[in-house]
Amino acid sequence: MQIGPYRIDPPLALAPMAGVTDKPFRLLCKRLGAGLAVSEMTTADPRLWHTRKSLRRMDHEGEPEPVSVQIAGYDPAMLAEAARFNVANGAQIVDINMGCPAKKVCNVWSGSALLQDEPLVARICKAVAGAVDAPVTLKIRTGWDRQNKNALAIARIAEDAGIAALAVHGRTRADKYEGEAEYETIAAVKASVRIPVFANGDVATPQQARHVLAATGADALMIGRGAQGRPWIFREIAHYLATGEQLPEPAPAEVAAILLGHLGHLYAFYGEQAGVRIARKHLGWYAKDRPENAAFRQVANRAESAQEQLRLVRGYFEALAAGGRLAA
Repeated sequence: MQIGPYRIDPPLALAPMAGVTDKPFRLLCKRLGAGLAVSEMTTADPRLWHTRKSLRRMDHEGEPEPVSVQIAGYDPAMLAEAARFNVANGAQIVDINMGCPAKKVCNVWSGSALLQDEPLVARICKAVAGAVDAPVTLKIRTGWDRQNKNALAIARIAEDAGIAALAVHGRTRADKYEGEAEYETIAAVKASVRIPVFANGDVATPQQARHVLAATGADALMIGRGAQGRPWIFREIAHYLATGEQLPEPAPAEVAAILLGHLGHLYAFYGEQAGVRIARKHLGWYAKDRPENAAFRQVANRAESAQEQLRLVRGYFEALAAGGRLAA
């Protein structure tokens, strides 16, 4: 898959997720097979660009190409300036957020709320695409609610405005993350435009990945929640799509190495206190769907220092390795 001058190979992207796709997680997912990893959304409001939070989100030093940064807002001129600012700070692809369903985002007429105003969508896309030489992508949902699905109209508007690629989450804003993703709408979008399309929604296994590509005709997949606690999902899917064979589950020793490396990067990036706190949700995701790991979650969440957190994690995986397997 091609976005401007950048080849996305494998055609698998880590979806932008607020509070999740920070630099440590993007680097991890890229190392484990993601062809693209999109940043957390950064605000278009210039008054907030120099806060500690924004500066961390704009840190791309050492990040493998292509660096994709998502911007969020509602004012075309402000979004255009945000695109220029982020490109100057290392962004190679700029992604516009019109998919976030969160109330606090939609209430300020950003994210998926913008889907209700097609002329504004056109102005935003034209302003941002015209502001930078870097390719501009757009992430949307299928519509505001099930009575107001306009993904096809938005896709055509985006293409006409110079958007280089489109990611479609197969749910409306009202659906949030409930119910099954509507792949038929993504298929209709793909059939209606010439620009590349990412299919997003419910891709959690290699088999589902192949099904979604077949059902939608999409050029690539975008994976969000499926990568939480399983960052190796990208290499599993890439291998399955290429060979039809399923990779074995990673051994406990490898999972331990991945997780301990991730924790170390979190401590270095955020500082120990914040790193330990942020690590807790990742520890919970690594242990999700594994009932016998409830005790591990409880113990790991009690850790107040990096040293204690690392000790508990190492101890857990040593015990697990002694038992011979990691529960899938």
